[in-house]
Amino acid sequence: MTQMEPTAASKPDPQAQAQAGSVKREVLYRHSVVVRVTHWIGVLCVSLLLMSGLRLFNYHPALYWGNVGYGGISAFLAIGSRIDPASRTPVGFVRIAGREFVTTGVLGVSYDSDRGRMVPRAFPAWLTSPGEPGLALTRDWHFLMAWLFVANGIVYLWIGILNGHFRRDLAPTADQLRPRHILADICDHVRLRPPRGEAARRYNLLQKLAYLTVVFVLLPLMLLTGVTMSPAVVAAAPGLLDLFGGRQSARTIHFLVANLLVLFVLVHVIEMILAGAVNGMRSMITGRYVIRAEEGT
Repeated sequence: MTQMEPTAASKPDPQAQAQAGSVKREVLYRHSVVVRVTHWIGVLCVSLLLMSGLRLFNYHPALYWGNVGYGGISAFLAIGSRIDPASRTPVGFVRIAGREFVTTGVLGVSYDSDRGRMVPRAFPAWLTSPGEPGLALTRDWHFLMAWLFVANGIVYLWIGILNGHFRRDLAPTADQLRPRHILADICDHVRLRPPRGEAARRYNLLQKLAYLTVVFVLLPLMLLTGVTMSPAVVAAAPGLLDLFGGRQSARTIHFLVANLLVLFVLVHVIEMILAGAVNGMRSMITGRYVIRAEEGT
């Protein structure tokens, strides 16, 4: 069937359309001041923690399980470089459980703009900061951002408990826990379909579970494994070494959890872009989130 052109009498009035559109737009106050401020402080802290953490990892780019780890012990994950005998050029690799993957240009060996050539380095320089000229400055930055992040998290948790944010916005409802709704949420995420209309008023089940896992599982695990790597802390609390099976095991868990947090951030950014980047950024800056009523019809 072909669509008929509207007659002069039935053509829509642009002014009426604008008025109707304004009625169908609803502005919600989605994020409180505390949530917004702690969110952006957290973004800064996590960015610097990741960059300084990767530079720390570059000083010994290998992961072990147990209490010791050095060059004479086989690592289950290592990032390094070797010289190709044919071309006499460095080749970067990642070795996992004995299997080696060439990663030249990304991991192991990357281009250094200051030197103008490819140099051996586990993670590229543009992804790590700060730290020159030695390990001490990198460690200072990492610890400074870690404790600022902890303080920021305590404020977020305390206010969130007092004002009911976790109970009201993040606790899954009985309706969301029904199998058909769980399946629907999974299908929408797999098909990259963001919530619209009424569904956009609240977090869906997968979002809630992701946020709760990050706040109450991954971040505390990052903190505990981080302090377990400190000799001063484990001297006062030696039970941490037993809890994680050794200092090198804690380092490995710390690294893996950091990667899970990076994955969470990437998914979070993609979801925000799909749902409307401008709308999402505005809600985290001003607190106001726009919902189009017709999207739910």
